[in-house]
Amino acid sequence: MTTVTFITPDRGTLAVEASDGLSLMENARRANVRGIIAECGGACACATCHVHVAEDWLVRVGLPNDMEREMLDFAEDVRPNSRLSCQITMTAALDGLVVSLPAGA
Repeated sequence: MTTVTFITPDRGTLAVEASDGLSLMENARRANVRGIIAECGGACACATCHVHVAEDWLVRVGLPNDMEREMLDFAEDVRPNSRLSCQITMTAALDGLVVSLPAGA
């Protein structure tokens, strides 16, 4: 298991034990993380699983592909460190990952 910390808009934290091989979004939904709606179920066809990746994790998480960047155009509070959590696959290398939920999540 890999641990991910979600920072809520009110600056609270929620640590989630994530299953490797599943997306960050799937793990968040299993843990009932408020603000990760994932209307499209992980098909990269909406932006309702938008998160901000902590700066020190950006290199390990990687950059969004073209389709993900286009979907982020529909999200609110988009920043250079924005990602769709459905496009981040959890691995042991991401143990300790920290992401923030955007304002309004």
